[in-house]
Amino acid sequence: MSQREAVGAEELIFYVNGRKIIEKNADPEQMLLFYLRKRLRLTGTKYGCGGGGCGACTVMISTYEPTSKKIRHYSANACLLPICSLYGMAVTTVEGLGSTKTGIHPVQERLAKCHGSQCGFCTPGMVMSIYTLLRNHPEPTSEQMTAALAGNLCRCTGYRPILDACKTFCKNKENGRCCMDQQEDLFDKEEKVSVRLFSLDEFQPLDPTQELIFPPELMRMAENQSKRTLVFHGERMMWISPISLDELQDLKAAHPKAPLVVGNTVVGPDMKFRGVFHPVVIAPARIPDLNVVECKSDGLTVGAACSLSLVKDVLGNAVSELPEEKTKIFYAVLQQLRTLGGEQIRNIASLGGNIVSRKSTSDLNPILAAGNCMLNLASRGGKRWIPLSDIFADGVGNNAIMPEEILVSVHIPHSRKGEYVSAFRQAPRRENALPIISAGMRVLFEEGTDKIKDLSIFYGGAASTTICAKQTCRTLIGRYWNEQMLDEASRLILNEITLPESVWDGKVKYKKTLIVSFFYRFFLEVLQSLKTMDPCHYPGIPVEYESVLEDFRTKMPQSIQIYEDVALSQSPQDPVGRPIMHQSGIKHATGEAVYIDDIPSVDGELFLAVVTSSRAHAKIVTVETSEALKEPGVFDIITANDVPAMNEFHYSDDPEIIFARDKVICVGQIVCAVAADSYAHAKQAAAKVKIEYEVLEPVILTVEDAIKHNSFFEPKRKLEQGNVDKAFDTVDHTLEGEIHIGGQEHFYMETQSVLVIPKGEDKEMDVFVSTQHPAFIQEMVAASLGVPANRIMCHVKRVGGAFGGKLLKAGLLASVASVAANKTSRAVRLILSRGDDMLITGGRHPFIGKYKVGFMNDGRIQAVDAKYYVNGGCTPDESVLVAEVSLLKMDNAYKIPNLRCWAYACKTNLPSNTAFRGFGFPQSGLVTETWITEVAEQTGLSPEKVREINMYKEDEQTHFKQKLDPQNLMRCWNECMEKSAYHNRRTAIEEFNKQNYWKKKGIAIVPMKFPFGLGSRYLSQAAALVHIYTDGSVLLTHGGIELGQGIHTKMIQVASRELNIPMSYIHFCETSTTTVPNACASVGSAGTDVNGMAVKDACQTLLKRLQPIINKNPKGNWNDWIKEAFEQSVSLSATGYFRGYDANMDWEKGEGRPFTYFLYGTACSEVEINCLTGDHKNLRTDIVMDIGCSINPAVDIGQIEGAFVQGIGLYTMEELKYSPEGVLHTRGPDQYKIPAVCDIPEQFNVSLLSSSQNLYAIYSSKGLGEAGLFLGCSVFFALRDAITSVRNERGLKKTFTLNSPLTAEQIRAACMDDFTKMITNDEYASSTLWARVHET
Repeated sequence: MSQREAVGAEELIFYVNGRKIIEKNADPEQMLLFYLRKRLRLTGTKYGCGGGGCGACTVMISTYEPTSKKIRHYSANACLLPICSLYGMAVTTVEGLGSTKTGIHPVQERLAKCHGSQCGFCTPGMVMSIYTLLRNHPEPTSEQMTAALAGNLCRCTGYRPILDACKTFCKNKENGRCCMDQQEDLFDKEEKVSVRLFSLDEFQPLDPTQELIFPPELMRMAENQSKRTLVFHGERMMWISPISLDELQDLKAAHPKAPLVVGNTVVGPDMKFRGVFHPVVIAPARIPDLNVVECKSDGLTVGAACSLSLVKDVLGNAVSELPEEKTKIFYAVLQQLRTLGGEQIRNIASLGGNIVSRKSTSDLNPILAAGNCMLNLASRGGKRWIPLSDIFADGVGNNAIMPEEILVSVHIPHSRKGEYVSAFRQAPRRENALPIISAGMRVLFEEGTDKIKDLSIFYGGAASTTICAKQTCRTLIGRYWNEQMLDEASRLILNEITLPESVWDGKVKYKKTLIVSFFYRFFLEVLQSLKTMDPCHYPGIPVEYESVLEDFRTKMPQSIQIYEDVALSQSPQDPVGRPIMHQSGIKHATGEAVYIDDIPSVDGELFLAVVTSSRAHAKIVTVETSEALKEPGVFDIITANDVPAMNEFHYSDDPEIIFARDKVICVGQIVCAVAADSYAHAKQAAAKVKIEYEVLEPVILTVEDAIKHNSFFEPKRKLEQGNVDKAFDTVDHTLEGEIHIGGQEHFYMETQSVLVIPKGEDKEMDVFVSTQHPAFIQEMVAASLGVPANRIMCHVKRVGGAFGGKLLKAGLLASVASVAANKTSRAVRLILSRGDDMLITGGRHPFIGKYKVGFMNDGRIQAVDAKYYVNGGCTPDESVLVAEVSLLKMDNAYKIPNLRCWAYACKTNLPSNTAFRGFGFPQSGLVTETWITEVAEQTGLSPEKVREINMYKEDEQTHFKQKLDPQNLMRCWNECMEKSAYHNRRTAIEEFNKQNYWKKKGIAIVPMKFPFGLGSRYLSQAAALVHIYTDGSVLLTHGGIELGQGIHTKMIQVASRELNIPMSYIHFCETSTTTVPNACASVGSAGTDVNGMAVKDACQTLLKRLQPIINKNPKGNWNDWIKEAFEQSVSLSATGYFRGYDANMDWEKGEGRPFTYFLYGTACSEVEINCLTGDHKNLRTDIVMDIGCSINPAVDIGQIEGAFVQGIGLYTMEELKYSPEGVLHTRGPDQYKIPAVCDIPEQFNVSLLSSSQNLYAIYSSKGLGEAGLFLGCSVFFALRDAITSVRNERGLKKTFTLNSPLTAEQIRAACMDDFTKMITNDEYASSTLWARVHET
């Protein structure tokens, strides 16, 4: 059928959750995610990043294959799937599994009851990944389970409870407990402890026969219909899906520039994030020739449209069936497929797309090229086979494929006798991350010798596409496989492969190091293989080198959680102290929990897209909007001139700004906003707004720039105690140093979101917003519109993660949306894309700590002189406060007799940085622990000894003269020492390090004192409102916000205890400025503390009123009493109030009582590093935390683990990268890596300190949301310990600096060897290291 005949647009037919969908106007630009959410109102599938990087939008796709009569189920990212690609398929979303109305699915139930959701935003995606695996493997192995979750990110839980839920489905069930038999030493026999956070017998069984069936109509369609070409026309784009190779060749001749799209994992992100546009796309997935899988005598032929998952399965089968000699290339390709993307990406991405896109970061192309794979190309001009390596032959990748040619299939050959093949990669995260460098290498020896007959070396990540070390390979033919060859090869490779110095991620030295390190690793692998083949002739490699041949693999983590059981005397109905499931847990898992963008659209609603500055410091000359206004669907453009009242908020000397007016002060500042009838139209029009700038000087981006230009926010702060200068004169030694700590993106899963609905009278507005502080939003919106606050009703049901990032920024964005709603008199929805969110909102403050420390020979620290600089960005926000807190908490757990420290908040041209969990302490605490470790290195004592010597011991005062009782600090330290078996493991690690040269282990134990408090009484006041209805049900509301920390669950527990009724009687609706006015922000871990007091107060007021009635009828029940109270006209509604904690700080005197109480904790972590690549694995972490009496151990342990894993991210992984012009490069999960399942410790134990009391907070609990984050630095110092072991063994100098995040790049650079020397000094002496290879 010719293309002309196919012009009549088709009906798109597919199924969603068993319901037939016929779409008459399918738009090729429409992705399944937005279709589900906006057209079908199925909002359980979430938008997290839009690029397939976070898994929040995971759905299950099912297809029927008529030839094999098989149904295939696979998970996929709905944000990457064009709806046009779904013809004849069945989609299952989280709503299709079950709901609270129809009954829930075992996956949903177990995830909720195992406490696997906190904010709940990522939960539907998790559910779908697990569900899809179970559809294919009802009893999966734990490896299959961890692999299934590799493409799903969670920012709250730290993954442990999610994996606990998964284990209940696995073959080798471990029900969330680990090897308790060997772990008897973890318990004091007297303590009444519990290790169960959920009970297995509550779970309904998984019954595979009860699942949704594949729609029979789709089977009939697949079997009966003669296939026909499908054509779909959108507003700007045409989608053509041909059915034969001939037709495809005709189409490609007619549209040589049209891309072929199978999984849309390359073209999709290019169109979405890089502004690429294709008027025609061709979808060849239905063509049989492109889906072949043929086992031939000389190898495997795989169709170009086959998914990577299919390729993985086919190669896996071949490896298990064929002799090893033939499958070396297969095995190497498999190695790369294991970690390429997540399962969702591999399920849809095609082999051909991976090859043809010729991306520099391909994991597969280097090994396919090195393995001599062949490409089968077809066009009208006929067919031809070319070696895959040809398309990369000249280094820049002058493409050997003609525009009209189609890649039909790929031939992967069998390996031969005497041939050795390997593939390597190093990425910022082990799974679901693009490689920094990938490599494929192959050597063929002349028969029976180790003389090189043929050699191929290819690298990815080093240039704009895959490159070949061609000269090197040619030169080395005829050489023997020995260290002379290695020496020569390393130099040749480095000379031949030149990296562009302009690499934006600045990793040039690291990439060069990896390039030679990988060749060395290949050298060792081949030596070892030769030995296996002929041990008499080939001695192999030294035993201590062998471990480096094993890559780190993700294992299902084991874990124990220990907490104190409630007293036997406690009433069974009293829920306080019990591990109660999160109140919204089931709704999170069914997708019924409503977030801002899930609220149904309002009639006439407009979508907003913001236009941001592209300059860091410039005058705005003109803003040209005429082109944008002509775009389809555009309603209006909103600028500073449309703000009725206040556009600038002066909370201090420098203002916070809604719309930039005359100048911009950072890249990402909002200049104007486009309102249109759809998000796509608004986004397209926003791209057409042209802004002309005149650059202003200076552009200040870093702390160093700010110091140079004396650019600071006032005031600068100082704390001093003792006589520092005198103390420095009397000490035995001094050391000086400086440490840089990078910023951190909040990466809450729900991006900043606002929906503003004007009421149409009295200037009233409903503002639905994802924020931690509704009262502040109300105040800002009212001020910007010039109306009294009583006209602005602010509502928050729940927030999909915040961590400090939804305070001031949320206020500015809500004001942008409100100004638009005010101007247009329409409802306005503003949902930031992930890229815009990361660009606009700022994060944790980058930090520089400079210090001078005086200490004695025995490790006692006598004097510290320190300066802290925080990079505040372009407006004050909370920067001065962060600097103050970093000073107040800098002592961590140590008594420093003489101390002087300064803190400066730097004013720069970056987006303003803001509050973030831990608020300055994670930075200043790391500086302190760094000099503690350096003192240990210089005195020759162990770091734990120096920590112990300097720890607060008895009732003492802090450096700002607040009293503290450190008894529980010592208890946590000693208990963690014991539970982690620290000393035994330290010995075992030293033994391991002696026996392994290229791999080393490290261990560290770090104590923590975390002061709790908000600095001023008025900041911790709280109120609650409790209604009892005549049927006995209770409606509870308070000023706290549910961010995932379980505050509503805990408040219901409090009300249940106080009113002495079951939790099921109590409901929480939403937090709103209409019910509780002037509420403080939910920040600083204080939500439960202060709101709990207010709820308790309200409940006690009510109970007091009911008491006479209860006394009169003591045998009656709750409902009787309430009915009677109503009939006696007793008020059944009460407010509760808490005035806040008394707190003060006098900065002039440098003393005060800014904190209410202290939390304590200790973490011990063990790691293993690979010295050749810098990669590491977190082996084990034990945490002991003093959190008083836990109100809900399940929620609290979840908070500790989640914060700890966020700390691992801060200290070891998460790297923000800016261009020299101040443009943020890391704008999504593709470039910015937060911890995933593969990053959590293989053994993860958390223990709550028993019998701890806290007089200040409700029921003796403690506010703990933030404290655990700092403990993540135990991993940082364990890595430092491993690096120290390497440096000691190699005789390198003792003092060295490690900055945060301690990424693989830094670890590799610190483990100096001949390879790193080659890169730093080009001429270098012949190696001592390699000479050892043949000594054994």
